Amino acid sequence: MTKKILVLNGNPKSSSYDHHLTDVYEIEANEYFEVKRFNLADMVFDPSLNTGYNAVQALEPCLADFQKAILWADHIVIVTPIWWGGIPAKLKGLFDRAFLPGFAFKYEGDNLLPTQLLTGKTARIIVTMDAPADYAIEQADPALKQLDLYTLQFCGYEKAEVNLFGSVISASKEEKKRWEKQVKAISYSGSYPRVDACKGEVNHRQ
Repeated sequence: MTKKILVLNGNPKSSSYDHHLTDVYEIEANEYFEVKRFNLADMVFDPSLNTGYNAVQALEPCLADFQKAILWADHIVIVTPIWWGGIPAKLKGLFDRAFLPGFAFKYEGDNLLPTQLLTGKTARIIVTMDAPADYAIEQADPALKQLDLYTLQFCGYEKAEVNLFGSVISASKEEKKRWEKQVKAISYSGSYPRVDACKGEVNHRQ
């Protein structure tokens, strides 16, 4: 059975290096797998969970489609920048609005631990930063914990594979070509060897 992959470009800008990396991944992955793609920039929704879980907030069409894609996919690939040590606000809002009780998790009885509803799925997070590579892991770590450990894993996903590219702002054309080659490789192989963070590339698991 063909693997089903959901690819999310989590940069709210309509044009970005993240968009380009997502293109690279999607084009190659389409040769081997079933792929559905979402661009955060094209999704129109209220990113604020206005009443928390105290009332039902109707899903906009793009959020309903995103939920369907989450259930459909065996594997999710999230491409995102790190801004101010965190993920973009709209990306956080996407998970606030879509990963709801009864869909992504639920609490049962007096158990303080949730029942995970998105089990049997894997994830990869591709992160871009303008911070120098020497500081990349330190600055990205809080955002990766939030996105991987406290969101995806909380709901049942396996630990995400993480690729961290930086500094984008100071990268040469040759460096970017090397990153793009690696993204192409992981789109069909699923991984690539761990490399030296000082070279601007990091591959690790949370």
